[in-house]
Amino acid sequence: MKPTPTFSKSEYNFLRELILKSKNATNTKEANQLSQELDRAIISKESDLDPTVIRINSFVTIEDVKAQKQMKIQIVLPSSADLKQSKISILAPLSVAIIGFKENDQVDWELPVGIKTLKIIAVDNSEVHTS
Repeated sequence: MKPTPTFSKSEYNFLRELILKSKNATNTKEANQLSQELDRAIISKESDLDPTVIRINSFVTIEDVKAQKQMKIQIVLPSSADLKQSKISILAPLSVAIIGFKENDQVDWELPVGIKTLKIIAVDNSEVHTS
């Protein structure tokens, strides 16, 4: 069974706004998926949030369970996305698949070629600025 994502109230509200503002023909599917994740999320106080929960600006190490390949990414706002620096937009399918989950969770990532299972190996929130 898929784990339940967790968000702080401020990040939850921010992501809801972002979905409304940035929905367009190219990211409608991702925006809808993110919205569905928010619909089932647990909303936590900032101070009660697990430090290993993936948030905007988190550095994340994930592993493709089948291929046993790891990659490091940072989840960022769409305006800061840069694939060369492994900065992935929050509205990209990979980010939508893992945001709100935490270390050791396994999630399924839907790709055109099928579903990949990803394991969240490590989460670094040391550079996340909370509001």
